[in-house]
Parts: sequence; C-alpha cells; structure tokens
Amino acid sequence: MNIDLPLILTIIVGVSGIIWLLDSVFLARPRADRLAALQTQFPRWDDRDSADAKRFIEAATRDASEPVVVEYAKSFFPVLAFVLVLRSFLYEPFQIPSSSMVPTLQVGDYILVNKFNYGLRLPVTRTKVWDVASPERGDVMVFYPPHANTTYYIKRVIGIPGDRVQYRNKQLTVNGKPVPREWLAEIPGSRRLQVGIERPRDDKSHLVQVDRSRPIRDFSVVVRPGHYFMMGDNRDNSSDSRVWGQVPERDIVGQAVAIWMHWESVFSVPSFDRAGRLH
Repeated sequence: MNIDLPLILTIIVGVSGIIWLLDSVFLARPRADRLAALQTQFPRWDDRDSADAKRFIEAATRDASEPVVVEYAKSFFPVLAFVLVLRSFLYEPFQIPSSSMVPTLQVGDYILVNKFNYGLRLPVTRTKVWDVASPERGDVMVFYPPHANTTYYIKRVIGIPGDRVQYRNKQLTVNGKPVPREWLAEIPGSRRLQVGIERPRDDKSHLVQVDRSRPIRDFSVVVRPGHYFMMGDNRDNSSDSRVWGQVPERDIVGQAVAIWMHWESVFSVPSFDRAGRLH
C-alpha cells in the first residue's frame, strides 16, 4: 500500500494550524479572563507556600488550563509546517529501491531531490505556482509515472518536448544524431554486461550499463508537447517510458542532485563513501 505522505502531512499541518487559530481567536481570551479572576480571588496565588497558591493551582488547572488538543497543536504545527515547506519547496530525501539506474545509482542510495529547479509546486495538487526552468536532456528526474500516479520513480531525461528519440541495436539517437558513447569495461564475471560513458549534451556525461544478452528493444518516438521521455541508466533492466509512456510536465517532482548516504538495510552500516553530486 502506497502512503501519500504529502497529503497526510498537509492535513496534519492544516488541522493543527486551524485548531491553534480557533483557540487564539475564540478561547484564549476567556481563559485569560478566568485566570485573572482566579488571581483576584486568591491574592497570594504567587506565594508558593501559601494556601491561596495551592487553591489557585487547583482551580486554574480545572477551569483555565489549555486543552490538551490545543497544546499538541501548538507543539506540532511549527515543526510540521517547517518540514512541509522544506520537502515541498526546497529539498526532499529519496531512497533508491531498485537497480534501474545502475551504475549511476545503487540500491540503498539516499539522494536529495531539488524541488525548485523545475518550478515551485503546491503539495498534493502539484500545481505549479512559480516557473523556474525546464528539465534538460541528461538530468536525473524524480516524477510520478503515468501508470502509478502516487509512487515516485527516478529515471534520466532522454527526450524533451519535440525530440525524436530512437533506439537501435542499443544505440540511442536523438533528433537523428547518435548520442556519443564510449565503452569503458565489461562487468567482471559477465561477457555481455558492459559499462560506458554517454554524453547527452556537451556539458553532461553519465554512466550507462547494457546487457548484450538481453533482447534488443528497438523503438522510435516523438516526444509530445509538455512531456518527457525517461529511461534508466541500466538500459536492459529498467521499466521506463519504453514500457509505460511519456511523463507529463504536471507529474514532475524534482531534480535529483546528490547522493548523501548509502544504506542497504537496517542490518547494514550506513556509508558515506558514495556521497557527492549526481551526473
């Protein structure tokens, strides 16, 4: 079962904020008046050892104390509001659950997703309220895929609106030009698994992995306006736009910009050896 954390967090922040606001407007003043009346009734209320002080504490606790729900709302609202703003508009942590982005990202990598590079969006509704920039070829992007619109996916941007993307014999071509690629090595223990460097644009390069033993999935597609064609760097072990189609602009979450930790499971020791910017 997928948990819609942005929705849950937004509801909690909204409810706690409303409780705090209603208490401030309608209930806080009567409580303060009752407390003032009790201070008049028990003149020595501030003398800790007096009988007035003990009776004042009992009466104030019974008649003028802040409701528990209001106390919790005041405690939770600032912290959760800060978390909501941080993960909705600035940065959000994300764990890599599969090997579709190997060798760039490994299972167990924890990454930071920049939420403002592609424009600020409201939580839950995903409505863009401030346009900043658009994804470029080669970016690593987090998004909601068309077939699972409540689950985060992470892939690389291969085609932007208007691009013709082709894949022939495991060679990627964009707008009629083969994407430059240089093979580096074969994976030890496998004669067919190869790793290379791909350069989707002049200032961008990244690692890719192909499995020569897997069937060739050739295709040719034109990216629709307002959509992006996504592929995993592990080209023969990735469910991506070749399977479930192009990603609409409204379903973009943000740009993955850095690895900050690697932690495969609760039974392993976290490592920071892979920490650094993503390419």
